This record gives sequence, structure tokens and C-alpha cells, in this order.
Amino acid sequence: MDHSSDLSDLYDVHDLYDVHDINGSPPHHEHRCSEDQEGMEHLRRKIKYYFMNPCEKYHARGRKPWKLVLQILKIAIITIQLVSFGLSNQMVVTFKEENLITFKHLFLKDYDDDGGMENYAVYSQPDVYDHIDYILKQYDHLHNITVGNHEYEKNHPMMVCQEFYRNASIFPASETFDIDIEVITECFNVYPMDHPTSQESSPRFILHFKRMLSVKITFVLKSINLQTVRYRELPDCYDFHVIEYTVYCKKECGNRVPWSDKLEFLNGWYILIIVSDVLTIIGSILKIEIQTKVLTSYDVCSIFLGTGTMFVWIGVIRYMGYFRKYNILILTMRAAFPNVIRFICCAGIIYMSYCFCGWIVLGPYHEKFRTLNTVSECLFSLINGDDMFATFQEMKRKSTLVWLFSRVYLYTFISLFIYMILNLFITIITDTYYRIKKQQLSGNLTSELHNFLSVCKDLPNSGMYRFDESKGFFLNGCITRCRKHEETLSSEA
Repeated sequence: MDHSSDLSDLYDVHDLYDVHDINGSPPHHEHRCSEDQEGMEHLRRKIKYYFMNPCEKYHARGRKPWKLVLQILKIAIITIQLVSFGLSNQMVVTFKEENLITFKHLFLKDYDDDGGMENYAVYSQPDVYDHIDYILKQYDHLHNITVGNHEYEKNHPMMVCQEFYRNASIFPASETFDIDIEVITECFNVYPMDHPTSQESSPRFILHFKRMLSVKITFVLKSINLQTVRYRELPDCYDFHVIEYTVYCKKECGNRVPWSDKLEFLNGWYILIIVSDVLTIIGSILKIEIQTKVLTSYDVCSIFLGTGTMFVWIGVIRYMGYFRKYNILILTMRAAFPNVIRFICCAGIIYMSYCFCGWIVLGPYHEKFRTLNTVSECLFSLINGDDMFATFQEMKRKSTLVWLFSRVYLYTFISLFIYMILNLFITIITDTYYRIKKQQLSGNLTSELHNFLSVCKDLPNSGMYRFDESKGFFLNGCITRCRKHEETLSSEA
């Protein structure tokens, strides 16, 4: 008997996939094959159990779906907390908007929001002085005219400031100018119940219209929102910083295990749950601080709570994905994701090229192309078929060349993105969907992992999955290998 040959077979054998000829093998070889076969079946059951849904795990080992119950309970608590914070935040936003409208009516002369006054401006020098005096007068008589509970900030009087160039000689007729770019800021303070007009407050305060950059009036008012008291919450106190710009200038198996099979064991849902829990905890801490009137970061808190709640609800899809009739969305998104990312990268380059071109060429002639942000919003709306006619019509015909360019620009963009790029994008998703659907109907296996698990035909309620979890399979495998190795060496001796 050639024991060296048996020893080499011991090291060259593959635990899962080697086929042995047991007719001419020694007894210890037969014993080793049976142990390997038993270990392979054990591994199959263990991996198959890992991918079972909560109901199958309950039938397999009697394991109660406590994670599912905990997830549902967490969703309920977080959603209730979010709704409570949203209602409270809604009262805050409403209170701020109502006070903004109040301040416009109190301090802006001849203001009328019913007439759709989106832009409030003055156009003559006497009107500028009149409007400044009107603001000072209204500020001085605030207690007598306001219907709300507004109060002055004692340590912050009203400030009237103007910014202008130090020296400027401007001659529009000859198209010449000489400007010292150093900016001077000149201010004076106005205390309540003190001086009603700008001339009385600061007799030397003269507006330099020819070299002026801006005139800014700033003051702070305090107020308390009493609407929260009836909901048994502490009333919110507010400091309103009011700024008025009067005049301004705009500025294995024989092969390595593929990564696709390895990633099957990486549960991205756990990462999503961890992120959602972290965001929810931070948002809950901020909410507690806001309710105790320690912080006023409503926007930051709403971002954390809103994003955390969104991720929690998305996590529910994880349990829907365990059932074949409901997991088509998850499988399609996961399979199409790499191709979608590559496609978006290529399409994004073309999209950005149109953004830059539209901004620099059409910006001076079209309101929707004034900034890169508005250009991107406009083009994205065009891709979805929104506001097409208005975009064409709002193009000003001041330059025939630019107007013709705008037509070519818009027609090529709409044709390229709607008829070609958008349809190709939908085709990628649709092709992936039908491929996944065909695999589900035909039962074709798509990976080495699925081929390996398909050999195991044990049902969840067969009782084959109730092994002792305190004994690790891989540790037992190592002990078995060491014993087999010792038996081989002893047989050689």
C-alpha cells in the first residue's frame, strides 16, 4: 500500500467538491470522505439558514422573529416622535411667517402684499429719506401700533448704516470714472422713545447716493409665541433681527469565491439600520434640548429626525424581500445598480456641458438661466417634460443670434435627453427587471453559492437545522482535520 500517495491525497483534497473513488480506497479514506460529506451538508444547512426569512427560521429552530417585532416597535415610536416634532415645528414656522408679514406692513411705507409686491424699491432721493424716517417713526411708536406682544431689545438699539466708496468721480457723459475701492461704513444708533427722524437722530448723516453701495437698517425685536401654551408646552421666545435694505447694488470549487458571492453575506440592511438609529438618536437629543428651551436648532433637528425616519421605513423593505413575490424591486435595484451608476456618470457629463453652455450664453437673456443652480433646475424640468413652452417663450429677442442659438440649444437638449438618454436609462432598468423575472420563473441559479445551496433539500420544519449552536462548525472541522492527519501519520508508522 502506497501510504505517501494517501498522504498527498489528504492535502490535495477539496472539502466540498472533490469526488473520490472509494472502491480502491483504504478504510480510513472512506471514513474521511463520509466526514467531509457530513461537514459539507452541515455547512449547506448553516448557510441556507442564514438566508431564511423570519418565518422559516421560526419553523427551522423555533426562533421567534424578535428583530421584526423590535423594528415595527421602533418604526411606531420614531414616527410618533416625528409627527409630534413636525406639528411643533409647523407652529414655529407659521409664527415666523406671520411676524414677517407683520413687520413688512409695520415698517415698509405703502407696502401692499395684496397687489403682489414681490420687489419693494424706491427710486428717488426724497423717497429714500421718507422711507428711512417712516421706519424710525414706526419703531419709536411700536408699543402703540402693534397688535402683537413685541418688545425692544434693550442692549441692541436700531442701527442705520450706509456703505459707500471713499472717493468716487463719475462722469457718465464722457464714460469715465475714478473710484477709490475702499469701502466706508457710516452708522448711527437710534434708541426707542428718543428721536423720531433721521435728521434729529444724526444731523450729519447724509446719504452719498453717487458712490453708495447700500443703506441698511437693523434692529432686534422680542416676542413670545403664546399659541403653544394651550398644547401644554412652554411658550417659545423669539428674537427677530429685522434688516431693511433701502438702496443696494447686486453682487472555491477549483476557483476563487467570486466577490458577488462574498457580498451575499454582507447585509447592507444592517448598515442602513445603524445609520438610521444614529440619526434618530441625534435628532431625539436635539428635540429634547429644543423642548427644554436649551437649543433652537429646528432645522438641524428636523434633518436628523426626517432622514432617520425615512431610513427606518425603507428598512421595512428588508422583510418584504424575503418573499419571492415581493422582492422583485430589491433584486432589480441591486442588479441594475452598477450599470445605472456607469450610465449616470456618462449622462452627467453631457448634462453639465449643457448647464455651463446655457448659463454663459442664455443667462443675460433668460430668467431661468441666470445662475448655474437655476439652469440645472430648468434643464431637469425639461427632461421630465415640465414647463417646456414657457421656457421657449420667455427667451428675450434682444439678440437674434442668441435667440436662434437658444432654439438649437433647447431642441437638441430635449431631443437628446428625452428621446435617447432617458429611454436608454429606462431600458437598463427594464432589461434587468425582465432578466430577474425570467430567472425566478425558470428557476435558473445565478451564482456558485446558489448552486452549492441547491443540493440541500431540507425544509425548514424538517428538524435538520436544530444543531447545537454552542459548537462551531469551523472549529469542529479543524479538530476533525487534525484527528484525520494524526490517523494518517500513525498508519504510515
